[in-house]
Amino acid sequence: MFRKISNIIVKQLLTFSGAITGIAILFISIFLFKEGLGLFKSPAIEEGYALFVNSKNIVDNLTAKEIKEVFDSEITNWHELGGEDIEIRIFRIDEIFQHYSDEELGEDYQFLPEKLAEVIREDESIVAFVPVEFAPAQHVGVKELMVDNITFSDYFAGKEWLPTATPAPLFGTLPMFLGTLLVSLVAILFALPLGLGVAIYLSELAQERIRKFLKPIIELLAGIPSVVYGFFGLVVLAPLVQKTFNLPVGETALTGSLILAIMALPTIISVAEDAMRNTPRAMREASLALGATHWQTIYKVVIPYAKSGISAAVVLGIGRAIGETMAVLMVTGNAALIPTSLFDPIRTIPATIAAELGEAPTGGAHYQALFLLGCVLFLITMVISITAEMISKKKNYKDM
Repeated sequence: MFRKISNIIVKQLLTFSGAITGIAILFISIFLFKEGLGLFKSPAIEEGYALFVNSKNIVDNLTAKEIKEVFDSEITNWHELGGEDIEIRIFRIDEIFQHYSDEELGEDYQFLPEKLAEVIREDESIVAFVPVEFAPAQHVGVKELMVDNITFSDYFAGKEWLPTATPAPLFGTLPMFLGTLLVSLVAILFALPLGLGVAIYLSELAQERIRKFLKPIIELLAGIPSVVYGFFGLVVLAPLVQKTFNLPVGETALTGSLILAIMALPTIISVAEDAMRNTPRAMREASLALGATHWQTIYKVVIPYAKSGISAAVVLGIGRAIGETMAVLMVTGNAALIPTSLFDPIRTIPATIAAELGEAPTGGAHYQALFLLGCVLFLITMVISITAEMISKKKNYKDM
C-alpha cells in the first residue's frame, strides 16, 4: 500500500515538474519573441529625436541608410534624395546658441521651438536634428521629415551594424550571420575527420585498457569552461596563426574556427563512438567470416550501420559551434564586418549579444535588435536539436 502511494506521489511530482518546465520554456520563448519583434515598430531615427526641414523642401521621407549617408557627408545635395539641386546643411540643436542668446531663448528655453523654426524658414537647405520636446513642426514654414520604421530587409540584409550611430542607428545583421556560418562550417570541416578518426580508433582498434583511459579524458574536455578555451586560443592559437600566415593580427575567423573545432571534438567523438560500439557483434563476425579484413569490416559494415549516430554527432557538433559565445568573442577580433576570407576578423551572433546587451538601454531599438538576434539563434539551435533527435532515432532496417 505504501509503495503504491509513493509511486503515485512520485508520478505526480514528475508530471508537475515537467509541466512547470514546459510552461517556463513557453513563457521565456514568448518574452524573447515579443521583445525582439518589437524592433520593426521602431522608427529608424534615434528615439526622442526628429528631423525637420523647410516646408518648401519637396523631400518628405528618408530611410535609415539615407539619413546615415547625409550625416556622414556621403550625400551632400538634396538632388540625390529627389529634391532640388541645393547643398545639404546639417543643423544640430546646439547650433541655435550661435544665433540667439539665452535671453532670447527665454527661461527654460520656452522660445526655443520658435527660434528653431525661424532658422529653418530662412534656409531651404537645412535638415535639423533636434529633440522632440523642442519640435518646431507646428510653426509655419517648417515640416517634419517622415522616417520609415526599421524593416526586415534593413535588419536581415543590412551590411552595417552601428547600433549607436547618430541620428539613425543601423542594425544590419548580415555580417554576424555570415561570420557565424563561416566559423561554424570551417570548424566542422576541421573537427569532423579528426573526431571520426578518434571515434573509429576507440571503438574498433584501441585495446580495452587504452579505451577506458582515453574515453573519460575526452569526455572531460566537454566540461572545461569556454572561457578557458578562449584564453588558450588568445594566448596560443592567435599568435601562432598570426606568425604562420604573416597577418597583422591573430584574432581572425580561422582562429575562431580552430578553437571551435577543439571544443566540438568531445561531442563528436563521444556520440560517434557510442554509435559504432552499438553495432551488433554478429555483423562484425559475419563480415570477417566472409573474408573481409578488419578495415573493410569497419568501413563497409560498422560505419554504415552507425551512420545515424554519426550524423547526429555531426549535427550536435554544429550546434555546439553555432551557440558558442565567450571563446569566439575572445579570439575572432569582434569586428562586425562581412568576411571576405578566413583571415579577416569577424563577429558571431552569440558574441554580439554577449558584448552589447549590458550596454543597450532597456526597451530601446538596440535592446530589441539584440533580442531578435536571440530569437534567430533560438530557432537555429532548435532546428539543429530537432534534426539531431530525428537522426539519432532513425532506424535503417536494411542494415539490421
